[in-house]
Amino acid sequence: MMKKKIMSASKASLVLLLCQMVSALDVPLDSKLLEELSQPPTITQQSPKDYIVDPRENIVIQCEAKGKPPPSFSWTRNGTHFDIDKDAQVTMKPNSGTLVINIMNGGKAEAYEGVYQCTARNERGAAISNNIVIRPSRSPLWTKEKLEPNQVREGDSLVLHCRPPVGLPPPIIFWMDNAFQRLPQSERVSQGLNGDLYFSNVQPEDTREDYICYARFNHTQTIQQKQPISVKVFSTKPVTERQPVLLTPTGSTSTKVELRGNVLLLECIAAGLPTPVIRWIKEGGELPANRTFFENFKKTLKIVDVSEADSGNYKCIARNTLGSAHHVISVTVKAAPYWITAPRNLVLSPGEDGTLICRANGNPKPDISWLANGVPIAIAPEDPSRKVDGDTIIFSQVQERSSAVYQCNASNEYGYLLANAFVNVLAEPPRILTAANKLYQVIADSPALLDCAYFGSPKPEIEWFKGVKGSILRGNEYVFHDNGTLEIPVAQKDSSGTYTCVARNELGKIQNEVQLEVKDPTMIIKQPEYKVIQRYGQVSFECIIKHDSTLLPTVIWLKDNGELPGDERFLVGKDNLTIMNVTDKDDGTYTCIVNTTLDSVSASAVLTVVAAPPTPAIIYARPNPPFDLELTGQLERSVELSWVPGDENNSPITNFVIEYEDGLHEPGVWHHQTEVPGTQTTVQLKLSPYVNYSFRVIAVNEIGRSQPSEPSEQYLTKSANPDENPSNVQGIGSEPDNLVITWESLTGFQSNGPGLQYKVSWRQKDVDDEWTSVIVANVSKYIVSGTPTFVPYEIKVQALNDLGYAPEPSEVIGHSGEDLPMVAPGNVQVHVINSTLAKVHWDTVPLKTVRGHLQGYKVYYWKVQSLSRRSKRHVEKKILTFRGNKTFGMLPGLEPYSSYKLNVRVVNGKGEGPASPDKVFKTPEGVPSSPSFLKITNPTLDSLTLEWGSPTHPNGVLTSYILKFQPINNTHELGPLVEIRIPANESSLILKNLNYSTRYKFYFNAQTSVGSGSQITEEAVTIMDEAMASRQVDIATQGWFIGLMCAVALLILILLIVCFIRRNKGGKYPVKEKEDAHADPEIQPMKEDDGTFGEYSDAEDHKPLKKGSRTPSDRTVKKEDSDDSLVDYGEGVNGQFNEDGSFIGQYSGKKEKEPAEGNESSEAPSPVNAMNSFV
Repeated sequence: MMKKKIMSASKASLVLLLCQMVSALDVPLDSKLLEELSQPPTITQQSPKDYIVDPRENIVIQCEAKGKPPPSFSWTRNGTHFDIDKDAQVTMKPNSGTLVINIMNGGKAEAYEGVYQCTARNERGAAISNNIVIRPSRSPLWTKEKLEPNQVREGDSLVLHCRPPVGLPPPIIFWMDNAFQRLPQSERVSQGLNGDLYFSNVQPEDTREDYICYARFNHTQTIQQKQPISVKVFSTKPVTERQPVLLTPTGSTSTKVELRGNVLLLECIAAGLPTPVIRWIKEGGELPANRTFFENFKKTLKIVDVSEADSGNYKCIARNTLGSAHHVISVTVKAAPYWITAPRNLVLSPGEDGTLICRANGNPKPDISWLANGVPIAIAPEDPSRKVDGDTIIFSQVQERSSAVYQCNASNEYGYLLANAFVNVLAEPPRILTAANKLYQVIADSPALLDCAYFGSPKPEIEWFKGVKGSILRGNEYVFHDNGTLEIPVAQKDSSGTYTCVARNELGKIQNEVQLEVKDPTMIIKQPEYKVIQRYGQVSFECIIKHDSTLLPTVIWLKDNGELPGDERFLVGKDNLTIMNVTDKDDGTYTCIVNTTLDSVSASAVLTVVAAPPTPAIIYARPNPPFDLELTGQLERSVELSWVPGDENNSPITNFVIEYEDGLHEPGVWHHQTEVPGTQTTVQLKLSPYVNYSFRVIAVNEIGRSQPSEPSEQYLTKSANPDENPSNVQGIGSEPDNLVITWESLTGFQSNGPGLQYKVSWRQKDVDDEWTSVIVANVSKYIVSGTPTFVPYEIKVQALNDLGYAPEPSEVIGHSGEDLPMVAPGNVQVHVINSTLAKVHWDTVPLKTVRGHLQGYKVYYWKVQSLSRRSKRHVEKKILTFRGNKTFGMLPGLEPYSSYKLNVRVVNGKGEGPASPDKVFKTPEGVPSSPSFLKITNPTLDSLTLEWGSPTHPNGVLTSYILKFQPINNTHELGPLVEIRIPANESSLILKNLNYSTRYKFYFNAQTSVGSGSQITEEAVTIMDEAMASRQVDIATQGWFIGLMCAVALLILILLIVCFIRRNKGGKYPVKEKEDAHADPEIQPMKEDDGTFGEYSDAEDHKPLKKGSRTPSDRTVKKEDSDDSLVDYGEGVNGQFNEDGSFIGQYSGKKEKEPAEGNESSEAPSPVNAMNSFV
């Protein structure tokens, strides 16, 4: 919405009068001129308005000023004249107004507190300083107080108050311990802006007796310490969790006033367990970007350089898992006065007019008052040439006596501004400040600027002549600047010569001559060309230049915009660059740069290094860039571009690529515009409004793309209404009572003109309501507050600029913010499918009660107790989510024979609604898990004792246990399986009538009415005959037995060595020969084919030796030959001794005990068993 301002008739006449006034003189900053001209005083340096001094050092109050003649200085203190001559402690610096108050030699700073003001005066007026308030700094001691120990329960909040003494300036507060170590701070423990130490919740580790608050006074470099505070935390189990409560600020709302330009600090510290997290938002807007910072673990919001736009309501939200608390701080930004237009010095000629304008703003709006030479203008001496009109003083027909210094004071309740501005009425003949016969040199076709700096009062008129007797210069080929400078926009060779500047006013006339030389431009008439060179070859780039004979050019060569490699292979000649013995590293762009004192030109070429071809071939290369780009037929939305193609380099140009640069919005960035066939050298280009176009052309052939051409001239199209509106418009609420409208902003290219803004419109859908609209700056978001919860809105965003609106935008549908659903699903039913799976049904909730986008339903279910144990346990809730508007869901993984509860909740984008009433259901019995353990104890000759634990998960009522067992022989063969059914209330069993020294394998499981569960297995061995065992123990401890066994081992070792030697010789054992000679008639040598013994063999079967064998002819060993085995003692020898003590077994190396089936053994008894029998 556009607003028009209407001026009153008196204001309009005042503006007209000011426009007709002669502009004031500008005094050039020429030191010689300034020394000669009279000038009223100007304050150049002064102490700050609020000046806090160190009471131990001398007080220096600064006041420096300049003027012609030099000003004299005087001071007031608390509004009355301060006679420094009467105070021996006060001196004024020579040629200065600065006061030095001697404190170090007996003076007291407190005696010199007050408001000081300096006046600098000469014959043309008086300037005054600000009111300087002098206050000595103070660092008082802490008041003594009795501090009671703090006894706090674990999890409670705590605040340790600092309450530092009031100092000047206020002290800096920090907390430390007795060891002068800073106390660690965190989200849980932190220091507030007032210096207090806040604990959101205390923990046992917070117990200590040395919480000490320190106050540091920087001015006096002192630190004051509070008495240590003791905190003792006592624990209570369990620790009660608490939802957040704000410790500071208190209440639900508070206010804060801050001044414009200051730093705004807002603080929220909350108690709670778990420790709350703080979040900040600005209601109805966003926190300012780039000026917002979070400190003290996000408990402090800091906005720097605040302005009136930062006023509003700021909400801090403290949240933990149990809930949240919030506080709204209403911030009002006021403003001390600040300048809009500060008064500026006026230099006028007698009879001229002028104005002093003093405009300031603030909140509240400041009062403007004027002083003349330090005296309120109402009681100052009359001056008929001046007239005061509010914030403006109008001067008419001034005279030299009108010179004075005027002070403008702008003040409100938050401060004041004081500015000095003088009116200096001078009558001076013209002076030319530019040096005589100054020489100017320019390049042809470029601008020439000839200076004629001048001063005079009244302001002189400037005229320019060419030559000694030339006529006055006029016409469009020259530009005459207000500062006296003559500009020749396009200097030509014939523009060279002598130019005369004449300055005249009613008090005199003066002239000055300057010289202009126009030089020929520097050109590269033979540019380096694109080269393709074979590796290890030689290449040269030419750079032949033409330049003005009076200018000395310098030529520099660059590689890839950097210096040439420091390599002797690179030879720089007068007009060329030669590279010897080219390598792959030399590939790149080479640039020739020619510099003179007046201009610079450059040209580049690319070097491509290739491998040497087997036979000479035509060199194909990328085309040279097009040139001579020209724009014709300029229209608002189109232009014609033409160009001249470069060399094709033996590969025809297939197409041209046209690119454009927008110098107004994206300078230096080139965008693709269009492509045309290689036979076309002109193209009509479509343009957009408000774009400063430059074009370039790139030629393309099969080898690649050329370098871009030089840019065309620029063409700025006219502004127009936007052609399009923002895209991706969305409306999604972030809170239940708002609607956040977002969009993708237009680019500068799409804006079509200056002043891009957006008109954001919305209205509630399906309600007979008018559109509400607001115009916002070039942003991408707007927040509508106070909306109903989750209602549809029609939204549209229209672009506009200074020329008007874009076409009417399309409407989109958005929704205001969601809130939690209101009702729970009804008619919840459960159908138990089996012992581990159930199906739950529910009725959908009315969509109006969802209050958001329906995302689905959540089923919470948990096991209440096992029906077999009747004992409750810790409830672990499980959650299943069913997306969309479903009315049923499956609950897998249930435990059999258990009681469950469930409820159903509807879910939207905000969260979950209330739960439905808990529904109880039970799962049927299932098969049990395996018994928790099976332990076999008390082995005897013929019995074993079995003990077991009931299944961890009975999954029903146990009916019985099933025990199965069977013997295992030494070859792991299993005997017959025996099954026993045991009552469910038993937990142990003694098995009798078992075979002695026999291994058994047991299988054990539990049963319910549904069936058998998984089984657990175990193995055990019955023990041997007790007498035999005692004999074995006795023999094993006898010395003779140990000696005998050592001898047997030694004999076996010797026998193995002899066998090894005989085998290597290929002979037979002597014992074998002897046996052959005296063969036992009952035992004949056996052949290899029937598995009997022949010659000694080292085969893998390791058949037993024959010597002294008393084995029956069927090669079996009777049980009575051996009843025991070394296997039970951990040995690995399987064999036997005969009744005559001869060894007929073999060494097997086995070390694990093998179970036997029945009472028979498939292997020979061990040597120890045989020895026991022998003894």
